[in-house]
Amino acid sequence: MPTSEPEDGPAPAPDKLNIHQVDARTLRGLAHPLRIRLMNALREYGPATASGLADRLGESSGATSYHLRQLAAYGFVEDDPTRGKGRERWWRSAHEGTAFGPPTEFMNHADPEVRGAIGVVLHEVATLHAQELGTWLGTMHEWPEEWHRGMDVSDFKVRLTPELSLELAEKIHELVNSYRNRVPEGTEGSAVVRTQLHMFPRPTD
Repeated sequence: MPTSEPEDGPAPAPDKLNIHQVDARTLRGLAHPLRIRLMNALREYGPATASGLADRLGESSGATSYHLRQLAAYGFVEDDPTRGKGRERWWRSAHEGTAFGPPTEFMNHADPEVRGAIGVVLHEVATLHAQELGTWLGTMHEWPEEWHRGMDVSDFKVRLTPELSLELAEKIHELVNSYRNRVPEGTEGSAVVRTQLHMFPRPTD
């Protein structure tokens, strides 16, 4: 299942990451497209107000305020006491990433609301991935040529068993994590690189 990890700033060692393990209860609090986008925005750009997030995401401040409160109720976001004056309320992500257990835990759940929730989350994550890739392809001309050589859009077809598919995914995660902390924040010429992983079986006939 997907893991959404830190996208900005200095990354701690993988075993030090503050990861929220989603369960059936908290999954229902996340299963809304705007809530996923709000959580991602807070992780990528840092603490913000409901109105600031509304401007960034093209939503009304009433909608962002409501869904931020819902995310807070399920422990995904929290108040940032270091910011804000008077009635201005600032929000921050409560964790550096979210992780999901085995898909069957949700897809075979007795509660149909849980089964529907995992579908909403997975499809929204896939949509966001496609949007991010599309944005890069549409703006890559604005980046130095070195980044053109460093980018990659590939797909592979390999015959595997479910066990080997899991092993491959875990090794890819380990490889990505091995690059954390190698480039200090603020290093000239560096950028936060987005890496996406999709693994799924396909019929052969």
